[in-house]
Amino acid sequence: MNIQPEGDVTLVNLPTYYEAQWPATGLKPGDISKPLQLLSWSIEFRIDPAAYNYSFGDGTESGWTEDQGGPYPEGTVRHTYKDTGEGPVKVDAQLTGSYRVNGGANWIPLDGFADLQDEPVTTITVREAKARLYGPNASR
Repeated sequence: MNIQPEGDVTLVNLPTYYEAQWPATGLKPGDISKPLQLLSWSIEFRIDPAAYNYSFGDGTESGWTEDQGGPYPEGTVRHTYKDTGEGPVKVDAQLTGSYRVNGGANWIPLDGFADLQDEPVTTITVREAKARLYGPNASR
């Protein structure tokens, strides 16, 4: 998961942006597998995202959404923390897939979902910033 602001630290009352990301190796949503040969058929598989659920570490979740999120400022999966502290953040995903035979134009959906839950957890730290104005003769 990508979190912004960077560094897994954010501030109270500041929108924090979340984005589901996939490892650099292996298949990720939208990728098509290398063709598998089964007798005289060449079969390809495609992974399709179905839904994501973001856990924000303060006891709240996004609920299942098709939104993968994104970085600041366009990202639409955001959470604003009300209190300071630390908590575990993660994103669970449901994936589905489809296949095609012999390079056909039509993808055939697979029944069911693959649940990717209990994925890596990141600890986010929520801090509070306080601004103060000092006069020219005030001690700091």
